[in-house]
Amino acid sequence: MSKKVLIVGGGIIGICSAYFLKKDGFDVTIVDKSSMNTGASYINAGYLSPGHIIPLASPGVISQGLKWMFDSSSPFYIQPRLNIPFIKWLLAFNKSCSEKNVENSIRPIIDLSVFSQELLNQIKTENQMTFHYEKKGLMMLCKSEKSLCKEEEIVKKAVESGLSAKMLSVDDIKSIEPNINIDTIGAAYFGSDHHTTPGELISELKKFILDNGVNCLKNTEIENFEIDRDKIKSVKISGKSVRFDEYVLSAGTWTSKICNKLGIDLLLQAGKGYSINHHKQTGITCPAILVEAKCAITPMNGFSRFSGTMEISSINNKLRMNRVNAIADSVESFYPSIKIPQSDRKSAGFGFRPISADGLPYIGRTKKLKNVLIATGHGMMGWSMSTGTGKIISELISEKNTSVNIDRFNPNRKF
Repeated sequence: MSKKVLIVGGGIIGICSAYFLKKDGFDVTIVDKSSMNTGASYINAGYLSPGHIIPLASPGVISQGLKWMFDSSSPFYIQPRLNIPFIKWLLAFNKSCSEKNVENSIRPIIDLSVFSQELLNQIKTENQMTFHYEKKGLMMLCKSEKSLCKEEEIVKKAVESGLSAKMLSVDDIKSIEPNINIDTIGAAYFGSDHHTTPGELISELKKFILDNGVNCLKNTEIENFEIDRDKIKSVKISGKSVRFDEYVLSAGTWTSKICNKLGIDLLLQAGKGYSINHHKQTGITCPAILVEAKCAITPMNGFSRFSGTMEISSINNKLRMNRVNAIADSVESFYPSIKIPQSDRKSAGFGFRPISADGLPYIGRTKKLKNVLIATGHGMMGWSMSTGTGKIISELISEKNTSVNIDRFNPNRKF
């Protein structure tokens, strides 16, 4: 008799976990408090980016964040507040902003990201899926020499780690994007990066798991957990006590609240990000990041998406128009021929990215409860690492060796 697995959270990580668990013969149920069609999994930049080798917790991030703390339109905004979980996270994050953390993170980030790309290609081919997926690389566009020098250092690290990466001149950029004028002094280019249209990909994955017998409980919350010594014995859902053999916590930012109920201390904060969909023809064909503005440009299927900002704040549904306008204005600055109308700006969406205390995801079993696995904390790399994370969760529950080394992703790690 196959194990019964409950996945808490139906975003891209939960759905990918369900996909591989079902493939491996498990009885899978997803429970999600939303309708499973909103959030960061739907409004992200759609990147599959092994080239993003530097974790969020890196030297200079906190000092820059402090400078921007009282500017709510800044690319990286930390909302000051007296909150014990936030303070504990901030202290651990500050400690992690080191060269050592960067050096120890590059290989694990690349391995999981490349593995995820391979799996997504396999999923698309095996199941004859038609979601938009292109392999055009990613440009890091710069307006200052300082930014260009930093990108050159990252390119060097990427090449040393086996990735395809190089620096681009203005003429090189023009040859990649001949149909649009870009105001930049140069760029880094990561040829190993791919991109997708998130809504298409996640819709096809959801249809597949539903068609193959995964039970999805939408708009449903777990009311209570029953603990028996070192395991979850059962959960109460819609007034009924239900038993499962294994529990996967992949509810993004909300995972820390679930962990608190279970007596597990998981350092996690919400990083709100915004995106604007622009349906007019732009001429953009290659994804790009506007380095100084920390804004992502993605040519999706039928529209362009402009996304960005990192707002470390309490979970709230407030849409800060000054942050949306900062994204739109930066796009118009780098791409002078693009004008983003107020209608696009007012229709902007947002989602919460789960940010760990060192910029790396939490993937694996907890020490406290033997039948609980955590899969969250991917930050801005959730889309890049989703299929790999899902495969690893299935391997752990199947008691197999994992396809990539996950020591750095241990959810029990100390800070």
